[in-house]
Amino acid sequence: MTLTGAAALLILILTYAGVAIGRIPGLRLDRAGIALLGGAAMIAIGALSMEDAYRAINFDTITLLLGMMIVVAHLKVSGAFRGLGAIAIEHAHAPFMLLVMVTLLTGVLSAFLVNDAICLVMAPIVVHVTRIINRNPIPYLIATATASNCGSVATITGNPQNMVIGALSGISYPAFSAALAPVALFGLVAVIVIVRIVYRAEFTRNGELTPHISRGRMHRGQVLKAVVVCIGLAIAFFAGVPVAKAALIGGAILLLTRAIKPSRIYREIDGPLLFMFAGLFVVVAGAEKTLLTPEMIASAKNIGLDDVWRLSGFTAVLSNVMSNVPAVLALRPFIPGLENPERAWLVVAMSSTLAGNFTLLGSVANLIVAEQSKAAGTPLSFGAFFKVGLPLTLITLLAGTGWLAFGG
Repeated sequence: MTLTGAAALLILILTYAGVAIGRIPGLRLDRAGIALLGGAAMIAIGALSMEDAYRAINFDTITLLLGMMIVVAHLKVSGAFRGLGAIAIEHAHAPFMLLVMVTLLTGVLSAFLVNDAICLVMAPIVVHVTRIINRNPIPYLIATATASNCGSVATITGNPQNMVIGALSGISYPAFSAALAPVALFGLVAVIVIVRIVYRAEFTRNGELTPHISRGRMHRGQVLKAVVVCIGLAIAFFAGVPVAKAALIGGAILLLTRAIKPSRIYREIDGPLLFMFAGLFVVVAGAEKTLLTPEMIASAKNIGLDDVWRLSGFTAVLSNVMSNVPAVLALRPFIPGLENPERAWLVVAMSSTLAGNFTLLGSVANLIVAEQSKAAGTPLSFGAFFKVGLPLTLITLLAGTGWLAFGG
């Protein structure tokens, strides 16, 4: 190994470790800063030129993520999410029906919009509702987090790792959804069943619920425009319009308004996530250029990644070790050389997402719900989540992998 290769390997390890942990001890760097520092280090050691670094960043992924962030921000600021949540939950007249409503609403919204953003909206609503009706919020919060992960499996726009896979694989939006929507639906049913079993005391203490939720201020005209744009986006996605192009145009249209200041939308955009993606693309490209030989790439077949079951298990473990987006990028060089790259990408998308339900630390969506729960004075513990996460992850991974192996 050359000196540059050894330095690139060290940068890769340190960057991925920092992203997995979320910080560097003694410094104030977050995941975005760590990824950007790693990318800059790759350029500094000569693993990549500036031109190579620019080319390494997949701008389709960045653009798609930015466009969807604007759409979600507009839905949130206009009051659409809160209004929809209030309408749905007000029709839940028993604890079990509340669980079903929370799971399905979170899952369906997460299927078409970024799941992390849906958790930011849904978790406070769930805390507010359960406080009003004097119920234990924990089962419903766990359902929110896990349903957002399961629902997001269904489409390319459901979560960041699917966006990366959609851009890298070239799989069309309809083909992706046809393959993985059944897995998402099974996952949502599994969430309802497992939460109901694990927290059966909450659901045997029945009684009529009559939650009345304040829907807050709604910009009705902006809500209508946002709904029309979302319908247009769904049509465009399934019609084969490039998803990044459609999302960017849709987001730009929603900025044309006199009712909502653009600055309110900009505050909702997760800029650090965009920076983290850019940095990780450069880090992975530097490592790939200096470290990976054709023999090493071919080794993916030698360790059995052509096998759907082995690839699914490997991806799930990797996603829990280093987080799902870095895991997907780490697997990027090896997937094209497999016997069926399209199926392999679908397996990686399914497994990296469902693996996020394993522990409270498994996905950003889980952490968002945990933070919202803690802020409301009802902390969600690691153990409480794990009682649902362990069986849910095993069951959905087995079902999803079986579906792609034999029927998907």
